[in-house]
Amino acid sequence: MLPVEFVQRMKSRLGDQYALFENALTQASPVSVRLNPRKQGSAITGQPVGWAEMGRYLNERPIFTLDPALHAGAYYVQEASSMFIEQAIRQHVPQTPVTALDLCAAPGGKSTHLVSLLHPDSLLVSNEVIRSRASILAENIAKWGYPNVVVTQNDPAEVGGLLGLFDVVVVDAPCSGEGLFRKDAEAASEWSEANVALCALRQRRILADVWPALKTEGLLIYCTCTYSDEENEQVLKWLREEKEVEFCRIELGAAPGVDEVLVDGARGYRFYPHRVKGEGFFLSVMRKTSTQEKVYVRTRKSETIAPARIRSQIANWMHNPEQLAINQLQDLLIAVPAGWSTEVEQIINHLHVVTRGTALATLKHEKLIPEHAWALSTELNQDAFEVIELDETAALAYLRKDALHVESPTRGFALVTYRQLPLGWINRLGNRTNNLYPANWRIRMK
Repeated sequence: MLPVEFVQRMKSRLGDQYALFENALTQASPVSVRLNPRKQGSAITGQPVGWAEMGRYLNERPIFTLDPALHAGAYYVQEASSMFIEQAIRQHVPQTPVTALDLCAAPGGKSTHLVSLLHPDSLLVSNEVIRSRASILAENIAKWGYPNVVVTQNDPAEVGGLLGLFDVVVVDAPCSGEGLFRKDAEAASEWSEANVALCALRQRRILADVWPALKTEGLLIYCTCTYSDEENEQVLKWLREEKEVEFCRIELGAAPGVDEVLVDGARGYRFYPHRVKGEGFFLSVMRKTSTQEKVYVRTRKSETIAPARIRSQIANWMHNPEQLAINQLQDLLIAVPAGWSTEVEQIINHLHVVTRGTALATLKHEKLIPEHAWALSTELNQDAFEVIELDETAALAYLRKDALHVESPTRGFALVTYRQLPLGWINRLGNRTNNLYPANWRIRMK
């Protein structure tokens, strides 16, 4: 049941199209995923999403939890409209290394999409202020497997202290959720005009707080999953009046049915479920034209570079060891992009970092124990390890952290795969095999 005030607002907005809109909300939501361009092997097939190269519509919703390829990071379950951010990146971000920030990133759809689109030598900071959601974000980033991501857990005002650090800032702002009503009945039941007003105030605060972190001529991508004027057009007008911005146009050839919105010099793009195959969504792209001083905070060295003997020992674990710096934090070895060491140190010193780069291994009594994140890394060199391919039944048992019986004459660590997609590690001890899948990631569905 749609809230009465919401219906009145939408009738006023849509006029004679309202009946089509209301009917669309009674239909089943499209099911869509986005494939990982660096992890081939998923059995997922479907119709392409026009505005996202790796996006696919599925004919029906499978039980995703019981597909090992999902846990291997071969694809991400993502609503199709929100993949439109790809057009903003492709049309307005050059294919050169950049620093990017996804400010409100959990659970990770936008971040995994961004890191797939940006130049591979870019650096992405993926931030989430809520601790429990930041943990989920870190898990999804690890599964996606790209090495050039730092996951942080900070308030936007704290991130804003990194003055002029970012070329691109994405703010997928917390909103009233009007665009998700047919997927989420709870969002409809919690809706009120007072909550819309509250969300609009919060969105302005978030944007004002993070604004100093965006470079001069940097790109801000603002998006919501709501229709309300207060949270979309009015926020853009506020930005135009309070900040110096230039709105960017997106060519819509790949996305017919999307409405271009022009209000007092502000420009945005709105998705309606009766016009596109997706949920309600709004996006705007703008360039910062005001001068932003770039000031690095003073840093102290938080991690040491791993000794040469360890780096040489571990080099064959990587496809491109020369592109990764191996840092040591106590007993943990971490691979971070070599070209961004200064910026990563700055972020570590200024923000609460959940993960940075990819955890490679733990040193225990001078022995290297591979970390789970490295099994999922796109930089993993599988030739450095024994690889044991599992069928679907065995793969699901592994993901449930059940005991495994693996026929192998050798002892030690081995990589287990499904459809040649790495899932994680096992340790063969002769009379038994230890399942090393992280306990807090294990699936409970039978």
